[in-house]
Amino acid sequence: MKKFLKYTLAVIVGSVVSITILTLGFFIFVGILAASTSQEVTVKDNSLLVLKLDGPIVERLADDPFAQIFAEISGEAAPMGLNQILSSIKKAERDDRIKGIYLESGLVMGGHATIEEIRNALLDFKKTGKFIISFAPVYSQKSYYLASAADRIYLPPAGMLNFQGISSQHTYFKNTLEKLGVDVQVFRHGKFKSAIEPFTRTNMSDEARLQTETYVNSMWDHITQKISEVRNIAPDRLNEIANQVPMFQTDDFLLKSGLLDDLKYKDQVLNELKDSTKTDYTKDLNSIDVRQYAKAYVSDGKKGIAKNKLAIIYAEGAIDSGQDGINSEDLSRTIREARRDSSIKAVVLRINSPGGSGMGSEIIWREVKLTADTKPLIVSMSDLAASGGYYIACAADTIVAHPNTLTGSIGVFGTIPNLEGLLDKVGISTDVVNTNKFSDMPALTRPFRPEEKEIMQAYIEHFYDFFLQRCADGRQTTKAAIDEIGQGRVWSGENALEIDLVDVLGGIDTAVDIAAEKAGIADNYRIVELPEVLPPFEQLIKDLTGNASAYMKSVFFGNSEYLKYMQTIENLKESYPIQARVPYEISIN
Repeated sequence: MKKFLKYTLAVIVGSVVSITILTLGFFIFVGILAASTSQEVTVKDNSLLVLKLDGPIVERLADDPFAQIFAEISGEAAPMGLNQILSSIKKAERDDRIKGIYLESGLVMGGHATIEEIRNALLDFKKTGKFIISFAPVYSQKSYYLASAADRIYLPPAGMLNFQGISSQHTYFKNTLEKLGVDVQVFRHGKFKSAIEPFTRTNMSDEARLQTETYVNSMWDHITQKISEVRNIAPDRLNEIANQVPMFQTDDFLLKSGLLDDLKYKDQVLNELKDSTKTDYTKDLNSIDVRQYAKAYVSDGKKGIAKNKLAIIYAEGAIDSGQDGINSEDLSRTIREARRDSSIKAVVLRINSPGGSGMGSEIIWREVKLTADTKPLIVSMSDLAASGGYYIACAADTIVAHPNTLTGSIGVFGTIPNLEGLLDKVGISTDVVNTNKFSDMPALTRPFRPEEKEIMQAYIEHFYDFFLQRCADGRQTTKAAIDEIGQGRVWSGENALEIDLVDVLGGIDTAVDIAAEKAGIADNYRIVELPEVLPPFEQLIKDLTGNASAYMKSVFFGNSEYLKYMQTIENLKESYPIQARVPYEISIN
């Protein structure tokens, strides 16, 4: 017995010591890693900026030193911040140590407006006289559009280049829900409000097809026009090339098409880069990755720190639809604090959102309106600023969008699943006691009664009227005028400019310039990004707690279609009953 107690005590003590050592080691590791991220980056003379865009591009990347580690575990490339990419390209313009950009973006993971933003930054970079060379074994269509900003575009022999026009695919769950015994009860206003169609149809409605054809054709026309300007190929000829599907054509076809400058292996491209930087073939190129370069200091020529601030507030994700999206209370607080800060003279609200909760959208709108009444507030739209995303934008002084932004979708819907059939299949029954006529409304275990449908539809109509009024006030027009272009219809940014839903075509730099000009600080200001990013350790705790579920899903499913379907079903389960959002899944190549 004594030996048993002795061994037991030894095991307990050993476990405690081991846990203590591991915990201490963990915190030391965190400290070292956090310290390493704050070290100043050295840029060598005669260097190349390497723009390898192989990970998901988000609007702004948190200061998370563990993202790369988690990405390696999951086998996925670490995400990149669009703000980092744009600021790095802009710094490189005035950095004499950077002689050019080497672009590897074969399978870039970003929306069309995001790609447009980076491409425009690259075109500005070229105006300095510095060069851009692009190389990739495979170019996706978005990647090729980005690469078209380069001076020279290379592909290795037998490489692949996708250039075949835009396709928008919608996914439908009606048959699956029927097999499960789930009936989704739908209430909506807006004949174009196709967000509910995945749960009620097996294909596009005529209205959904019309709006999709309109915005994809607008986007494709813009892409071919911009490629035509830099490659000197007429848009009609580009469409002829696309109709022959270059991805499955010969090397000779690709060269004759004019889409490429030459077929080269990577070692040949590296030698050309050495020629361009006057580097000896026997030596390595001086280069720095965009992730490291984002931390490098490059003087902007200004003396001292400007007192005037211009705040860029990021609003990314669905509204009140999960941890990774926009929390209406948090975003409202951020906007309110910016309004009350006298040193912040203007605000740019950067929106990349499909919308979401109607109530959450109204909460954010209120703070946007109060701020716009106090100081200049300019909206910059990214890939998506639709439905609730447009709701929170409409009170701005000026709305800036890319030609390929998807916006509008001014409409409202509600979806209440009826699980009665599913419960019957598994032998579950329910019963209820109510004190009043509608005490259990909305019930998930039975269909809506006629009078309940009337109540729900009346509320939808009321909220849609509310939405119209917000947009009409913001755009200084009538509810009838907004209803004419509303009805849940999605528009491209270029279409939206024609119907006065947006004011200017451009990116975040355009929005910043407008905000600074309106605030009278164009010659003397500095930018602050809000909400403030968490310190590395706090970000780690958030990753290991609040985002653990999302992280584990990404480990097991990666960026597969299964993960998209899971997220769609979860959004249906968790979402606020009244939604102002764009269709759940818009997949555009």
